[in-house]
Amino acid sequence: MMFEILGISFNKTYDSPNPRRAHSIMSAEDINAGKRSYWPELEITGTIRNLSPELWKLQHLTSLYLNDNNLSRIPPEICRLEHLTYLDLSSNKLRSLPAELGDMIILRELLLNNNYLRVLPYELGKLFQLQNLGLKGNPLSAEILSIYSEPNGTQKLLTYMLDHLTVNCPQPEPRQWVVLEQPDRSKPIAVFTVMCYNVLCDKYATRQIYGYCPSWALNWEYRRKGIMDEIRQYAADILSLQEVETDQFFNFFLPELQRDGYDGIFSPKSRAKTMGETERKFVDGCAIFYRTSKFSLVKKHLVEFNQLAMANAEGSDNMLNRVMTKDNIGLAALLETKEAIFDNGAPADPAAARQPILICTAHMHWDPEFCDVKLIQTMMLMSELKTIAEESSHSFRPGSHAPDVNSIPTLLCGDLNSLPDSGEANFPATFSCLLCVFPKLYERLYFWR
Repeated sequence: MMFEILGISFNKTYDSPNPRRAHSIMSAEDINAGKRSYWPELEITGTIRNLSPELWKLQHLTSLYLNDNNLSRIPPEICRLEHLTYLDLSSNKLRSLPAELGDMIILRELLLNNNYLRVLPYELGKLFQLQNLGLKGNPLSAEILSIYSEPNGTQKLLTYMLDHLTVNCPQPEPRQWVVLEQPDRSKPIAVFTVMCYNVLCDKYATRQIYGYCPSWALNWEYRRKGIMDEIRQYAADILSLQEVETDQFFNFFLPELQRDGYDGIFSPKSRAKTMGETERKFVDGCAIFYRTSKFSLVKKHLVEFNQLAMANAEGSDNMLNRVMTKDNIGLAALLETKEAIFDNGAPADPAAARQPILICTAHMHWDPEFCDVKLIQTMMLMSELKTIAEESSHSFRPGSHAPDVNSIPTLLCGDLNSLPDSGEANFPATFSCLLCVFPKLYERLYFWR
């Protein structure tokens, strides 16, 4: 089973509608002037037994009051009211609820008080934004009522229901390779594949952040199998990973991938330097893996943005207070190609088979309120990569008079936590020798079973 979220952003603030609702009737002058009415709330109260199908066409509604009626059922079509944040079904004669209620993920309040409900559909667990669930006066099971009566009972009950929900979803569509150029097969040519992946650090995979996911889908023991299965499915020659915990790198990713013919480098975020050995294990960072049959490691380079900010502050309070306080990093690996990377035979000159390539991965600051920090981090990273490429060009071409940055192909992968039209996403494209791979410009999370 799989839960998929594609860049969805929800408003955290919610104001409950005023229970003492007031209305106004437009005057003849307003009507003649062409003034348009707007009524996002609708109340139907009386001795109503059935609801007109026309009701489900009012998709602009944000609040619907159907309380104090004689309704014995709610049709599944209610889920068409996709903008509802408030739904009051209290004081009816409901004995069951449609599972489709769970699809109304914008709901903040769902009042079901004083009905004849004995069971609740587990699909209600999908209402991860629900703040108020009214269940009083229903003959529910002792187990449900016990959870509901606990402190923070609404959230605990939703978690319980989501964890017990049986979900049948298709596997995600296979990721499509982006082919940069069709190789000329008439001569030896180096061909390799790259995969960039934010694996979601275990300490960030919480119900508070990912309330739409069941607890079992957030468990690291479960997720790591799916992550490794996907890595092996695509079998890329170079892997760029972000949010890898220190302990996960040394005790899971490295040994697992070494068995598949990779070797790798890793560095945690800068905060790890200030921690003891136990705490340091849980600090996340960036990792680069490469297939040892095609590449060898020449040198590892660590880029610490807070250290660069301190060195280049020049008295700027913003640089010290906004940039230096963020401990994000970049990690670069200067690799050298081997003969196995070439298709259609190796070059006639053995030295031509050993070509340098600079691989970099990075994870920029996450907060949307710090776009300036992300851009500065990106600019500092590009400056460091240029310096690394200049130094490397000397070592690979010792007879050259001037450093040639373009002689070292550079591949920048990473999670910029940015949108495609942002400065931090577009700035690296100004470097002619650089190829950028930023797959997480939109968040896409897969959990499958």
